[in-house]
Amino acid sequence: MEGKEHIELSKNQTDDSTVSKPELLRAVNIRSLSLAILTSIASLFFIDWAQAVLLPLVVAVMISYALDPLVSTLDRLRIPRPLSAAIVMILILGAVSAASVPLQREAMAMLDKVPMAISEFQRKEARSPDKEEGIMEKAQAAAKKIEESATQDQSSRNPTHESVTPVRVVDKPMDVQEYVLKGSPAAIVLVSQLFSVLLLVYFILAAGSLYKRKFVRISGPAFGRMRKAARIMNEFHHQVRRFLFVMLIGALFVGILTWLAFLVLGVEQAMLWGVVAGVASAIPYLGPFLVLVGTGVAAFIQFGEINMAVVVAGTSLVVTSIQGYLLTPWLTSQVSSLNAVAIFIGLLFWGWLWGPVGLVIATPLLMIIKTLCDHVVNLRPVGELLGK
Repeated sequence: MEGKEHIELSKNQTDDSTVSKPELLRAVNIRSLSLAILTSIASLFFIDWAQAVLLPLVVAVMISYALDPLVSTLDRLRIPRPLSAAIVMILILGAVSAASVPLQREAMAMLDKVPMAISEFQRKEARSPDKEEGIMEKAQAAAKKIEESATQDQSSRNPTHESVTPVRVVDKPMDVQEYVLKGSPAAIVLVSQLFSVLLLVYFILAAGSLYKRKFVRISGPAFGRMRKAARIMNEFHHQVRRFLFVMLIGALFVGILTWLAFLVLGVEQAMLWGVVAGVASAIPYLGPFLVLVGTGVAAFIQFGEINMAVVVAGTSLVVTSIQGYLLTPWLTSQVSSLNAVAIFIGLLFWGWLWGPVGLVIATPLLMIIKTLCDHVVNLRPVGELLGK
């Protein structure tokens, strides 16, 4: 009897264990999924909270990738790497400063014409004969009548109320000192971040492959792990450098073509608009749209005709469309394996998180994430979603 009871008890225990295994696995999967979601949310809040530190660091790394070939060339000429980094930084800053002088003059000349153009436009409107009311005027008149009828209805319902004394609101004159004081903190933050980026770029360039070697050593004592880490770092380096090369080609294409087209159309400050269009092309979607609006307004101010404004803005749209829909996708397909949906979602995410700078660095960050996911077994599904 005792033997039979022991056998039956062992069978029951076996059945219980077989039944509880799926439940245990399900509990572990739910726990792992919950932990992953909480970790992602915490990481998102941390990235947003640490923006003042992370954003200059990421931008500095991207710029250092772009300038590293110049520093490496000087390094091969037996020039010490810290000195090579300093020479490259001085040359780049000097070139930017020298180019900004004529551009600043053109920008000031264009801004000086804005008040005159507005006065001329108001003068033409005052001389023009009365025209039939448009849709907006009719809608405003209807809204005003509805508001007057509602006010009369309310006053008829409350006849005991005393008449309201009209109050005149006088606009406070602009206090320049108060305006400067309010804008000073933002300007100080911007200048400090720019200075931080420049210092970080110099130190990263001067360090060379120091941190790459350190990451390889940290990856583990096994030779296979070290080789894998070195391969991942090299792929990071090549992916980002190729993408920056694509951005440079696209910016030069947009800038030069916009400059030449505006010269043919007779647009003033054509070189300034070419530079603005080339720089703005680095910001997907938002940059070309701002250039489209800006060139249209500038053409209307200069020519005073809506037809010329449409022609100039349309020319800008054609140039940026060729760059955005033909040149850049073809070049990006040669250097990247990201799909278009992943790139667009990445632009939305990093633009929402870090603003216009996030739009610029979104694609190289996605390329780095894709490379990392392809080499980590547990993250390969994410890499598959990002890939073509």
